Amino acid sequence: MELAIVTGASRGLGAALTKRLLLQGMNVIGISRKDNKELWETAEQYQEHYHYYTCDLANIQDVEKVFKQVADKAFDGTFEKVFLVNNAGVVSPIDTAGNYDVSALTNHIQVNQLAPMTTTSLLIAEAEKSSIPLVVVNVTSGAANRSVYGWSAYSSTKAAINRFTQTVALEQNAKETGNKAVLYDPGKMDTDMQGAIRSSSEEQFQDVEQFKQLKQENQLRGAEIVADHLVSVLNLGVRLESGKIYSIKDAE
Repeated sequence: MELAIVTGASRGLGAALTKRLLLQGMNVIGISRKDNKELWETAEQYQEHYHYYTCDLANIQDVEKVFKQVADKAFDGTFEKVFLVNNAGVVSPIDTAGNYDVSALTNHIQVNQLAPMTTTSLLIAEAEKSSIPLVVVNVTSGAANRSVYGWSAYSSTKAAINRFTQTVALEQNAKETGNKAVLYDPGKMDTDMQGAIRSSSEEQFQDVEQFKQLKQENQLRGAEIVADHLVSVLNLGVRLESGKIYSIKDAE
């Protein structure tokens, strides 16, 4: 049996991915601040195993406490392979440097950068002790590779996660553990995050009109489409290249 651990499982890509994995027959642990009743209904309908943990990813003490429990369950010998999908993320605050609220900026860094670094580290430690293979998938963005007016926080944390993930891949390869770490870019999706982006002013985010136009012209991908592609990446098995950035654009 295989197990997938998905953060941000209550909505957007996280919910769509969790549902797809359950339909595929995989055991799933969902992590989010709020539960999703539809996922329980899906699990019950298909008689698959679904577990849910409440966790505030902005609270690093909560992350450490919950993921120690998750790690114990994941590597207790029940599962032959474990996937960790660090999907949860925030785009706010959207603004120029000099206008950031310190608490909002702290929350952003903890969710986008510190939480996935912590979850990855905790699970890798258990994977190395148990010899059960772990595949870490950290969700990234094209913004990690360019400067975007108003997105200095978002671009910076995603760039940091890219470097962290590829360094983890390098380390695990050198240790010959069999554990892998990859990045996944879901592109522009029709999610709550896009709504937050469109609610920005042009003074905060210069490209806001472009994002509004994408919505008006139905050019945003549905989360279900992206989830299907991400599942196909997870299914690559031994062909999955540690350290690589996979993207929804690969399917085009």
